[in-house]
Amino acid sequence: MQCLARREHSRAELRARLLPHVAEGDDVEALLDELALRNWLSDERAAEQVVSQRRNRFGTQRIAHELRQKGIAENLIEAALPQLQETELEAVRAVWQKKFGSAPRDAKEMAKQVRFLQSRGFALDVVLRMLRAVESESSPP
Repeated sequence: MQCLARREHSRAELRARLLPHVAEGDDVEALLDELALRNWLSDERAAEQVVSQRRNRFGTQRIAHELRQKGIAENLIEAALPQLQETELEAVRAVWQKKFGSAPRDAKEMAKQVRFLQSRGFALDVVLRMLRAVESESSPP
């Protein structure tokens, strides 16, 4: 119960946390079923929590990867992707603004910015589209 009081966990995460503490004859699956039945354990809520916490710092690819690591079902991940992709351009711009704040001056600096943003899980096409928009805003008419 202490685990669930701190934050939402997926069923797979909670199972992994409980298994080292299971005594002979204890049924972890029955406990997980009971928690889910009482609506204390929900993969949907766990996925929503991860998405809302990570949205402003990471891209769609990294968030989807983290959800998979937490054992969230693929159909729940697929349901979250459209929402993430709609706001990815704004998210990449916010992360870029916080880290760099100015358009790259040369190819080396642009490569550095692209690598950083890709390491945060943003798709290359989104990163390049945002950098082109920044360059066009900063160049005189």
